[in-house]
Amino acid sequence: AELSAEECCDKGVEWANKHRMCASMPLISDSRECNMSQEQCCRSQLEKQSCSDGVEFANVREDCDSHAAENSTCEAQYFKTCCYCCLLGKAAQVQGQGCDPNPKMGYQCGIVFRSCCGKGPEGIDLSISDDAPKKQQVEISKEELDQEDPYLHDGCRGGGPCSQQCRDTGSSYVCSCFVGYQLQPDGITCEDINECITGTHSCGLGQTCVNTLGSFRCQRDTSCGTGYELTDDSRCKDIDECETGTHNCPPDFICQNTPGSFRCRPKLQCMSGFIQDALGNCIDINECLSTNTPCPAGQICINTDGSFTCQRNSPSCGRGYHLNEDGTRCVDVDECSSPNQPCGEGHLCINAPGNYRCECKAGYTFDVISRTCIDINECRRYPGRLCAHKCENTPGSYYCTCTMGFKLSADGRSCEDLNECESNPCSQECANVYGSYQCYCRRGFQLSDIDGISCEDIDECALPTGGHICSFRCINIPGSFQCTCPSSGYRLAPNARNCQDIDECVAESHNCSFNETCFNIQGSFRCLSLECPENYRKSGDTVRLEKTDTIRCIKSCRPNDVNCVLDPVHTISHTVISLPTFREFTRPEEIIFLRAITPTYPANQADIIFDITEGNLRDSFDIIKRYMDGMTVGVVRQVRPIVGPFHAILKLEMNYVMGGVVSHRNIVNVHIFVSEYWF
Repeated sequence: AELSAEECCDKGVEWANKHRMCASMPLISDSRECNMSQEQCCRSQLEKQSCSDGVEFANVREDCDSHAAENSTCEAQYFKTCCYCCLLGKAAQVQGQGCDPNPKMGYQCGIVFRSCCGKGPEGIDLSISDDAPKKQQVEISKEELDQEDPYLHDGCRGGGPCSQQCRDTGSSYVCSCFVGYQLQPDGITCEDINECITGTHSCGLGQTCVNTLGSFRCQRDTSCGTGYELTDDSRCKDIDECETGTHNCPPDFICQNTPGSFRCRPKLQCMSGFIQDALGNCIDINECLSTNTPCPAGQICINTDGSFTCQRNSPSCGRGYHLNEDGTRCVDVDECSSPNQPCGEGHLCINAPGNYRCECKAGYTFDVISRTCIDINECRRYPGRLCAHKCENTPGSYYCTCTMGFKLSADGRSCEDLNECESNPCSQECANVYGSYQCYCRRGFQLSDIDGISCEDIDECALPTGGHICSFRCINIPGSFQCTCPSSGYRLAPNARNCQDIDECVAESHNCSFNETCFNIQGSFRCLSLECPENYRKSGDTVRLEKTDTIRCIKSCRPNDVNCVLDPVHTISHTVISLPTFREFTRPEEIIFLRAITPTYPANQADIIFDITEGNLRDSFDIIKRYMDGMTVGVVRQVRPIVGPFHAILKLEMNYVMGGVVSHRNIVNVHIFVSEYWF
C-alpha cells in the first residue's frame, strides 16, 4: 500500500532520533514525494536536536567553544548558533536589558534568546542540600516589590509562557508565532511549517525543496554538465576555459571560448592557393575542381602546388583508362600489373575493362572507396556478441581477453572467476570473491593500510580506550593483551582486567603477633598494638573473636578513684581507614562521621564541639558540625591532596560543653593510610 506523506515523515523523524544522522537513511518507498518527505523530516529533526543540545550545553557549561565537534557539518553550526543565542539571552537577563532580541539575529536565534532570557535565575537549579546551613529569609512587602519592578505583573514578562511572541491584554495574554511557524492547539507552542510538505514553497522544475527552521531553500536536482558550473542561485554558467587556462591548445594555436567548450585556431596563416586543416597544416587547393573552370574553352586545367596551369585540350580518358603512346585513343589500365598490389598483400586482384575487382581473404572485406581489402573489425561490428569481457581485434581475426580477477574459459570466449586465494596472496586469511579476493586477519590483528594484504598486531594498550582495558597496567602481546597488577597486595580479578585488594587479615597471610591487631589497607596491611590505657577497658569481650577495623575503650574506674570519675573522657576509640591518592582533587572529600545522639536544637542541653587536636599534618583535614536525622554529626573532611604511601594518626575530640565546662568527652584516634594505588 502507498504510504501517506505523514507516515513517510514519521519514518524520517524516527531515523533521526535513533541514528542522529540522515546520510545512510534507507528510503521506504519508490514514491519521489514520499522520499522527499522522509528526508526533509529527518533533516528538520536533526536541526531541532542540534539546537536543543546547544541550549543545554550553554546552560551547563556557560561556554560554546569547548564543544568538540566538526564545525563543517550543518548539525555543528545549528548547535553553535543556538548555544551562542542562549548565552546572549542569559547575559541580557542578568544585565537587565530585557528579553526582546535584535530582529537581525534571525527568527531561530530570537526564539532561543527569548527562551533562555525568560528562564532567568528560576530556570537554574539553585536547590541547597539539606546538609548545608539555612540562611535567614528576609520578607519584602508587596508594595516594595511592585515599586522595585513595575513589570512584575506583566503576563508577557521575560517572553511569558509563549514560545515565540507574547502580547499582554491586561487580564490575560495572547501568543503568536514568527513567519514560517504555526501556533499549536495549546495556544503557546510554535512549530515550524514544513513548506516542502504543505506545498507552499516556490521551487521550480528541476529543483528540490529543502525545509529549514522558519523557511525553506531550493536545491538543483541535476548537475550542469561538462563545461558549465553551478552558481549560488542554482543557475548554470559557462566556464571560460581560455580565461581559466584549462584548455589544451598547442602553443601555435589560439584558444577561442564556445558555450560549454572551446576551439583551437592556428596562429599561422597559409599563402594564397592553400587552405588550413584542423591541425594547422597548409593543404593545396585544387582550383581545377572549382565550379567555375579557371581555364578558357578548349583548354584543360592542370593543378599545381598553390596554383594551376592551362594546356591545350586533348582526348580525355575516363577512370581506368589512359592515352596510348600516340595520344590518340584511350586504352584500359591493367591495375593488377602494378607492383603496389592494389588489393593488398595476399589478396587476389582480377583486372576488368576500366576497372578491377578484389577477392579478399577471410576476415577482410573490399572497400569500394579505397578499392583495397581492409580488415574487418569483428569487435566493433559485433559488440558484446563475440567475447564475454573484452574483444581485441587482429588483422583478419580477433581474440578474447578477461578483466583482472578472471581467466579465459576453454571455449576462448567466456570468462570464469580466478581463485586468487590458491596462490596465498594474504599473510593470514583469504576469502575469494567474484572477480577478486579479500584479505582479513584473525582476532587481535588488523589489515595493513599500506598493502591491504599484511596483518599487523593491534596494540590494544595504545588504543584511545587502552586506559580502560586494564585497571593498572596493560601489556601488549601478539594478537591480544594482558593486564597486570602491582607486585604485592593485589591480585588479578576473574575478569582478567581489574585488580582486587588482597585482604591479608582475612586470608591470614599477615605476620601480626598475637598481641597485635591486623588492619587491612589497600595493597597491604598493618599490625597495630592498640591497648586501652589505665582505667579503660575494651568494650565487649576481652578476647578478640573476630577482626574489626575499630577498637573502642570505655572508662572503667576503680572503686573510690575520684580523679578517674571526674575525668571527662568517657571513651577512647581506635579506628583505621584506607584512602586513595586523589590525583585530581577538586573539592573536599568527607571521610569520617562522628555521630552524637542529641536533639538538633536542644534547649538547655550541652553544646557539642568537635576538634582535631593532633596529627593534622599540613592542615590536610578539617572537621565541621552538621545536623542529620536528629543527631549532631562531626564530619571530618580531607581538604588537601595527599600522595601515597602516607600514614597519619588523627586525634579527634567530641566535647559536650555545658555552661562553658566540658562535661563529657569522647576521643577517637584515626589511623589514616593513603595507598599509592586504588582500584
